[in-house]
Amino acid sequence: MEDNINEKGITTYDCSRGCRIERSPIGELNVDYDRSCCKLEDFNWLEGIPEDSSKNIFEVRFKNTRKLFYRNESGQLIKEGDLVVVEAQTGHDVGIVTLSGPLVFRQMARRKYNPETYEYKKIYRKAKILDIERWQEAIAREHDTMIRARQIAAGLGLDMKIGDVEFQGDGTKAIFYYIADERVDFRQLIKDFAAEFNIRIEMKQIGARQEAGLIGGLGVCGRPLCCSGHISDFQSITTQAARCQDLSLNPQKLAGQCSKLKCCINYEASVYIDAQKGMPQLHEPLEFKDGKAYLVKTDVLRGIMYFSYDRDNLAKIWPLSFEEVGEVMALNHKGIHPESLQDRDEGEHETDFVSAIGDDSITRFDERRKKHRNNRNRQNRHK
Repeated sequence: MEDNINEKGITTYDCSRGCRIERSPIGELNVDYDRSCCKLEDFNWLEGIPEDSSKNIFEVRFKNTRKLFYRNESGQLIKEGDLVVVEAQTGHDVGIVTLSGPLVFRQMARRKYNPETYEYKKIYRKAKILDIERWQEAIAREHDTMIRARQIAAGLGLDMKIGDVEFQGDGTKAIFYYIADERVDFRQLIKDFAAEFNIRIEMKQIGARQEAGLIGGLGVCGRPLCCSGHISDFQSITTQAARCQDLSLNPQKLAGQCSKLKCCINYEASVYIDAQKGMPQLHEPLEFKDGKAYLVKTDVLRGIMYFSYDRDNLAKIWPLSFEEVGEVMALNHKGIHPESLQDRDEGEHETDFVSAIGDDSITRFDERRKKHRNNRNRQNRHK
């Protein structure tokens, strides 16, 4: 959460639930849905298109990436952004309506829910001030509860990690999200939690990728993590997807904040696999009249392979297309050595990729600034 104090009072942004909380100087509470601070935010591109079958079905979001679908049986007019009191297994919960209209069924199909057989829970009413106050009181307990829960689990010697805690809107129940590599017997843990917090306990196991989506953060690309932005189903990722893209198999570069392989490795893997279907399988250097040419770089998407007569020197390299490489391989197989690559025009072996060596130096601008300062001093002396 982030607090902002102004003349109107205190404004808090709760990005785990996607809402803006404002408390006026006289103590009035106002909570609004904020799309700019929301995990797995949806854009209703079918807004305004009526459809009778989905007019009472809404998507309601809770903390982080947890979303469920509800039927409005309150008789009240409900729209996107409204805080509503919904049915829960025990008691009631408070959530924010994030989607309505025919796009709700598209979202259900994306999550493999059948709209005809899905058991919709009820939306009781719009949240009142008392409901919101109780909801905020329950939210305020989550962080301290998580810290204390980790201490209790460590005291019992359980090999598990409490990743997050989510309180129900009425404050009578909490979901404890945990990570464990093996099966955990937490029967005693639940008893200790119930005695410590005086609430109903639900334990929910999640994976490392799901934990990263719950916590959120920024990736190396500078954008929010994909797991907290748009990914709701996680696919298996292997190092083969990195190999086909000619990526460095450095675990520190391929791993994300969850210590697993980055989800974005799979995004372009299929494109590279299709492009590699026409790439010749080169297992030995190409032979020309003036010597052997070694493969030093391959641009799969452009269909170009770069060769050099010295495998340790990249000063002079020559590009050959996949078709040309195939022709040279066919001639070498017959014992024929084509003309030298050096007979080509000088401009043909110029490459458009540059090395990044030195770009990470934090002092690379110091000398330039020093020269600029010396020139300025020299001009002042002349004056």
